[in-house]
Order: sequence, then structure tokens, then C-alpha cells
Amino acid sequence: MARRLIILTILAALLFCSRNGIQNAAAVEGIMMSSEQVRESVIAGTWYPGNSSRLQQEVEGFLDRVSVTDLQGELVALISPHAGYRYSGQVAAYGYKLLEERKFSTVVIIAPSHRAHFRGVSVYDRGGYRTPLGVVELDRELISALKKCESRIEYVSEAHSQEHSLEIQLPFLQVVLPDFKLVPLVMGNQDFTTCSWLAEAVADTVENRSVLVVASSDLSHFHPYQQAKQLDQVVLDKVNEFDPRGLSDSLANGKCEACGGGPMVAAMLIARKLGANKSRVLHYANSGDVTGDHSGVVGYMAAALWSNPGKSKGQEPMHKRVGVDLGLTSEEKTILLEIAREVVEAGCRGEKMVEPKVTSPTLNELRGAFVTLHKDGKLRGCIGHIRGQKPLVKTVVEMAEAAAFQDPRFPPVTTEELEQLEYEISVLTPLHRISNVEEIQVGTHGIYMKRGSHAGLLLPQVATEWGWDRNTFLEHTCTKAGLPVDAWKDKKTEIYIFSADVFSPENM
Repeated sequence: MARRLIILTILAALLFCSRNGIQNAAAVEGIMMSSEQVRESVIAGTWYPGNSSRLQQEVEGFLDRVSVTDLQGELVALISPHAGYRYSGQVAAYGYKLLEERKFSTVVIIAPSHRAHFRGVSVYDRGGYRTPLGVVELDRELISALKKCESRIEYVSEAHSQEHSLEIQLPFLQVVLPDFKLVPLVMGNQDFTTCSWLAEAVADTVENRSVLVVASSDLSHFHPYQQAKQLDQVVLDKVNEFDPRGLSDSLANGKCEACGGGPMVAAMLIARKLGANKSRVLHYANSGDVTGDHSGVVGYMAAALWSNPGKSKGQEPMHKRVGVDLGLTSEEKTILLEIAREVVEAGCRGEKMVEPKVTSPTLNELRGAFVTLHKDGKLRGCIGHIRGQKPLVKTVVEMAEAAAFQDPRFPPVTTEELEQLEYEISVLTPLHRISNVEEIQVGTHGIYMKRGSHAGLLLPQVATEWGWDRNTFLEHTCTKAGLPVDAWKDKKTEIYIFSADVFSPENM
């Protein structure tokens, strides 16, 4: 019957082509290819109802039993469980309830691989994902951009063929967010290094798009009820503290468990990169709460990460104070920040700012410096001089102009953006070549790496913002330089360290 249907479809397409020309033929062929490559459901009828109306009713029932949580900010990411709906559906509803009053054009789901073993991260790019509620369309533009941005993101067929942890999220999304497109990612490795480069690629690619990130994870598996709650509490605490590095370390050390620990850590890193400054566990339960069997349970959590302009007491700042004090006074720092702002505003007006005359000896020292622009908590431009070849004030003038109008990663700043820009200046110490990486102090030092024609630099605050340890910091500097991640171990690679006096209006 299926074969006969395919033949009839092809005949219909050929007839259509003969009447409408070769362009229409290509269109029909594309539609047929897309339909053949749709990823069919592997859990409908078992993990959730296989009947569309029953599935819709079940999801809506879960949502109806949850009150709306007012986050007072911009939702960036969710963490959601992935067991059968009988066990975890009610917990998942606490997160997805937030989407009833919000709209996103694309959802990036990051899920763990339970059945296939592979390196890196797999993205499904063949066709949509089918559930009883219909086919979820892929965001092909974003998928293409991700693969171009990071070569370790590629299609691995076995990663998706039987995996339930990604598919289980879709019916909830189809009910609360009917018109979204999907970027389906499955993690093979879940170590912190993989989480970091994945987070960097996703954050850089989705910036300025209407995108929600969903991490798919269950917690501890098959421990007695009280032991499971103790293990799971470690995860809950790390999520509430917005501590991705701490969560990764606790998972690696066996202090807690989560089959989707990597997706959770990656989502937290992405959310922080996209401006999120708050994190909250919305609900926790385990299978024993549903079945009454407490002998061996599985834990489930729903959590949200969002940006809130008002920072609550005890909330960690988006940009920690790092580096060193180079003796600049508050007045001198204010002068430099005001100069940077005036340069950008003059550039938007099409004017060239007259070089300011300052009498401070400190501001006339030969210093390297970077000027960093943020908008709504997100990077908007960053360029600098490494070495002190010009007076500091002149360096800041040139780098402010370059960060606003010449950073190749961003379009030039426009007049409409001026009131939303935040300015940060990093005044550098001289470079110092090292032979032992043990000299690197995360939070104090930045790294400049060079081998042959390849070179790359990361400022001290980058490692702190991302929660990297020394080795991860070195690996990312290698990547920035266009070198293999372990190039820092090669004796031919020159490694320099420096520090910086990092300041903005918020931390002076």
C-alpha cells in the first residue's frame, strides 16, 4: 500500500511538472525529499499517547494544574525532564507554562544521547520531527550557521534514530508554541570542555534572534527515595545558584547525578552569555511521588533561566571584577569611559571626535587597552591593542571607534542603539612570556597565544564569566588562535600572560 502511494505521488508530481514547467518540478522534488527525511516518532503510544487528541488533552491537563510564575524578565532557557509523561509530565509543565504568555520563533533543544556513542554534538538537519500533533519544522538557516560556526557540530544519524530525550519535549512545545522552528542537538560528550564550546557556538549564532534554549535532563536514577533527594538537592542548589561550573564538577565527582548534565551545563552557559542573570528551580519531584514505590526512584526538575534588569541581593554580577588595580583613580576611569562614549556618539553622527587633551600622567602612559561594548547584557563589540605603543587616552579613542564600527562580528553601531550601550575598558599590563602554564591564575591573567601565523587573545574576565579552569582557558585561547585545542602543550606555541584593570560604570 505504501509503495503504491509513493508511485501515485510521483505520477502526480510528474503531471504537475508537465503543466507548470521545470521550476515547479524542482519544487515538488524538494517537498518529496523533505517528507522522506522527516524523523518519525519512536515513542508515541508508549512514552506519551499516540493519538493526537488524547496527547493534546493530556498536555493541556498538565498545564492547567500549574499556576503561572511571574519571572519579571526575559526568559532565555528552560531545563525540562524527559521521562514518560506519566512520571515527569507534570514537572515539565511548570517550565512550559511560562511559554503560554511568551513567543519564540525558534527553540534550540539540547539533549543527551542514551543509546549512541559518538564525539561532539549531533544536529539533525535532514527534515522535521514528527509527533502525533504534526511535523515540527527545522530552522535550517540557524542549523547551517551553527555548523559553519563550529565544525564539531555535525549530523550523526544514530544519535537521533532512537533517542527519546529530545522528542519528549516536542508535544509540550507544539501545544504552547504552535509556530516555532526547531534546532535539535544531541550531545555525545558531556564534559565541561564540550559544554563550553557548544555554548559559545550557540550563543554567538542565536544572538539577536528570538530563540529559546531547552535542556533535556532527568536527575538521579534508581536510588532509595531519601538518598535520591539528597543527590538531587546538589543539582537543585547549583541551578538556583546559577553555577554551571560547580554543577559540572559535582557531576564529575559523583556528588550528584543527571543523565542530561551536559545539556544543563551548556544551557546555563548559553543563558549567561545571552544576558541571563537569574536562575530558579520551578518544581522538583521523583517517580516515587507518582507511583508510591520509594525503593528506587528517578528524579525530575523543571527550571528557568532569565534576564532581570534589577539584580537581587546576593545575585552574582554578570561581569565579575577581575584583573589587577593599576592605580587609576575613579576620576581617571570616568574620563576614559566618557571619552569612549563620546567617540561612539560622534561616529554615529558622522563626525570625527577631536582628540581630547588630558594632563594626567597616568592617562598619557604607553598602554595597551581594549574597549568592550555590551547591549542588553550581550556583547556588541570588542577590539583592543595588546601592546602599549600609544598614550592610553589615544588608545581608548581608537579602540572605542573600532569596537563600535569595525568589529567584523557585528554591524556598525547605529544612533538608535546609543542609549542601550554599556561601556567597559580593560587597561593592560605588558605581556610576559611563560614556560610553565602553572603561572596562569584564572581571574587575574589573560592569555595571548602565538604559533607561526596564528595568534589569539582572551581577556582575564572571559574565563571568569564562563567559569573556566586553567586548562579550559588554554583550550579556548587555542581555538581563538585557530589552533588545535591542545596546541598549548606544544613547545612551538608561545604563551604570554598579562593582566588588566577592568572597569565599567557599574563596578567603579
